[in-house]
Amino acid sequence: MRVRFSTLRRIATVLFGAAGIALLPWTVWLSSSLPTHHRTQHWDLAWSGFDSALAVGFLATAFAAWYRRPWMPVAAAATGTLLVADAWFDIVLESRSSDFEIAIVEALAAELPLAIACFVVAFLTSRAAR
Repeated sequence: MRVRFSTLRRIATVLFGAAGIALLPWTVWLSSSLPTHHRTQHWDLAWSGFDSALAVGFLATAFAAWYRRPWMPVAAAATGTLLVADAWFDIVLESRSSDFEIAIVEALAAELPLAIACFVVAFLTSRAAR
């Protein structure tokens, strides 16, 4: 059984569009119902796990680039996405002004430029693969 690309494109459009629309009221509800302060256990595990995933993304992208793997654009795009998420959470979760300022500097000087580089690499290599 062979599925045509146009059929997959239509299915993806409907599913991803529905998910995006469904998330809009969910985020409004979350922003109005969640407490502004929250203490949690395993904070260290959450952040070390996230940074481990980021390291795997960088290593996977480097591996794919070195060995010219066709999934290299996907690895680069995923790594860029993780970098943007890292910058976002670093900034919004800091409560002390000095840590907030450091998070802003790190985002502007490292995380976001690296994310842009990842997205550019993903775009250029995906175009070259076509």
